[in-house]
Amino acid sequence: MEVKVLGMGCDRCKQLYAATKTAIAQSGVEAILTKVEKVEEIKVYKLMATPALVINEKVRSAGRIPEAREIVGWLTTAAMEEEESAKEA
Repeated sequence: MEVKVLGMGCDRCKQLYAATKTAIAQSGVEAILTKVEKVEEIKVYKLMATPALVINEKVRSAGRIPEAREIVGWLTTAAMEEEESAKEA
């Protein structure tokens, strides 16, 4: 699973990165967490605000810092979606 935190390195971006890292650990899913700080790369997602959280290329939040439990829910859902698509293939 690919998880991205989009933002240009502000304090809120760092907070979202930390919350996401915690959520990944709590969820037990295997995920690659990356920071995306280049404006050109962030523009691809057509966001109105940062920081933003992207899981498997789906924007899950923008302009706020969701709680870790909310992120855990998104991660778990994405993991189930991955399993279902693997079964279909």
